[in-house]
Formats: sequence, C-alpha cells, structure tokens
Amino acid sequence: MLDTIGGILATLTVPTDTGGFKQLLGWANSFGTVLVFGIEGTGSYGATLTSFLRRHGHKVVEAGRPDRRQRRLNGKSDTLDAENAARSVLAGFATVIPKTADSGVEMIRQLKIAHDSAVTDRSAAIISIKAMLVHADDTLRRETNRMTPIKLARHLAALRPRNLETPADALRHALRSLARRWQHLDSEAKELRASIEALVIRTAPQLLEQFGIGVDTAAEILIVAGDNPERIHSEAAFAKLAGISPVPTGSGMTSGRHRINHGGHRQLNAAIYRTVIVR
Repeated sequence: MLDTIGGILATLTVPTDTGGFKQLLGWANSFGTVLVFGIEGTGSYGATLTSFLRRHGHKVVEAGRPDRRQRRLNGKSDTLDAENAARSVLAGFATVIPKTADSGVEMIRQLKIAHDSAVTDRSAAIISIKAMLVHADDTLRRETNRMTPIKLARHLAALRPRNLETPADALRHALRSLARRWQHLDSEAKELRASIEALVIRTAPQLLEQFGIGVDTAAEILIVAGDNPERIHSEAAFAKLAGISPVPTGSGMTSGRHRINHGGHRQLNAAIYRTVIVR
C-alpha cells in the first residue's frame, strides 16, 4: 500500500483464494479511499483477483513486469514485486486497463486455444505419417501416392495389420494409429471452429462482412479487443496492440525513420498480414 507521494504505508501477504481476496480488500479499505489496484498478470495468474476487485467497484490497472535491470539490482520477492507494481501505477507508467474476460470474447478465446492446439497436433500427425510412409513397401506407397490428407488418413485408418512379427507389421500399426489420430483431431478442429464461428456471429457479425476477414481473423481481432473494447481509445492504440504501429528507429542525422512495431499480439499480427496479402 502506497500513499499518493510514494511512501510505503504497509505490506500484506494473503493466499490466492476468495478468503485471501476478502482479507486484502478489507485491509486496503482500512487505509481510506483506494484510488487504484496495480496487478501483474491480469490475464493469467492475476485474473481471479482482477475479477474480484472489479466486482467490488475498484479500478484495476495492468502492471507489467519490472525492468530486468532493476530486478538484478534490487532482487525479487513477492513484496518487492508488489511494490514495483504499485510504483509503476503511481508514476503513470502502467496505464493499461485489463480485459474483463466475462462475456462472449472470453468464450471465443478459450475455444480458440483448444482449436489451435488441435490444428497444430493434426499437422504434426500428417507430417509423421508422410515421414513413415517413406519406409513402407512399394504397394502401400503406390496406393497412397498423391492422396490428399483426408483421403490418406481414411485409407491408412482402414488398414488391417497382421500380428507384430516384422518391422513392416509395426509400421502398419503405427500408420493406422496416426491416421486415426488425424481423423479425431480433424473432427475436433472442425467442431471447435463451428462453435467459434457461432460466437463470432453472435458477438460481432459486422466483422465477417468485411472483405478478406474470415472467422479466424475476426476471432483474433475480438480477442485483442476483449469484452470491454472501450478501453482502446484510438486506432493508433489498437495498431500498437496488434503489432502493426510504426516506431522511430533513429535520432539526430537519422531521425524520421520508422519501422513496424514487433510487439503486440503476434497471432493478430499474422492474421492481419494474411488479410493484407489477400486484398
């Protein structure tokens, strides 16, 4: 707890559960009117605390991780991290309003994580299948030559391997297992994509009306904006979040030069890049 001129009034350590949150809130209110809470990791480990404080009418600001140089000089502990978070908010360095994560966009984000994981594992399965087919017999390689992934998986999933007596038998067992895994992941990815599309249409159907924006890109845009898009005050602020804003790269004789900001949300950055290429 800091006062308005940066003096430390007190420190407190509480468990990260509802009981601890209530203890923290009562302790903070005992000092008078609380102006703002600075929390590190409002989208991950601090999400439950952020939600609790908001429900009780308090303002919360995302306090980023402290500078590495300061951490090396001053050390690291929970108390020091809390002090650094409070000082960054008091100094005006931390100003980001975190996402509320309490409505349709949060639902999209959760389903998108599962969908992207299924797509990644599906790609890994088909890569493994093609790598193992190199060691198959001539007949099987000829049968599967130039098949699309879905036809290849269907063909290999229908294999009837013999007993495990030779490497060729083991190969057929492995190919059948990988093919069935690909089919399961493909079905899972399609089911999740349909759910994501339904949520996008319900949340922001106008996004899908724009040329070059599909379900994936619309979902990423919504995830970056969050359930409280009013926290983003301008197009420039959104461009910074998306990692497509210009940043200066020189001073003196080389002033006036800029490059694209490489920070921000990398998935949305890639989605926007694909949209630009399409257009």
